[in-house]
Amino acid sequence: MKNHMNHLNDLKEIRSIMERSSRFLSLSGYSGIFAGVFAIFGGLIAYRQFYHSQFLIGEDISHIPDQLAKSIIQFLVIDGAAVLLLALVFSVFFSTMKAKKLGLPLWDLTTERVLLNLSIPLIAGGLFIAVLMQYKLLYFLPPVSILFYGMALMNAGNYTLSEVRYLGIAEIITGILNLLFLKYGLYFWIFGFGILHIIYGILMQIKYDKK
Repeated sequence: MKNHMNHLNDLKEIRSIMERSSRFLSLSGYSGIFAGVFAIFGGLIAYRQFYHSQFLIGEDISHIPDQLAKSIIQFLVIDGAAVLLLALVFSVFFSTMKAKKLGLPLWDLTTERVLLNLSIPLIAGGLFIAVLMQYKLLYFLPPVSILFYGMALMNAGNYTLSEVRYLGIAEIITGILNLLFLKYGLYFWIFGFGILHIIYGILMQIKYDKK
């Protein structure tokens, strides 16, 4: 009986080592929570800006002067870049802290695989969004960004925790729904990048980080 238990423990240890070597396990729930909070603030700032200028993200701006369209696009780029930068900084910070706690390297072959699989759909989505901006099709920006982000998470989920894939599925569903209700794009953007991230972060914190 004792030998049987020892064998089971050995198998569990081998499985743990294999999992650590093949999956990025340093994702922190706090990363998702902070990313969601930053996205909500960014969305609210955009809403205030557009409300003040009597512009809604779901409105066709192809008929407005080029200078006004350019200023709207510049604001969107700055607002989105600020949210992304803050989310990345805090994600790296919390992932570094968790990696040290688990005794895992933050950067290894698995990390490279996660970033590669994450970046390919994101770069494709970014180029697609740039074309949409060129043609002033801003009402497609929220659903397209949400969809490509969801696909990026699905792609990267093969090399990290399975919850990342579930978040990707939720993002893709949100993006598709947004395509059916384009005039509410800003609300879908806040839900997809804000609320869903916070829910994901809280669940990750409860399931993994508090153990």
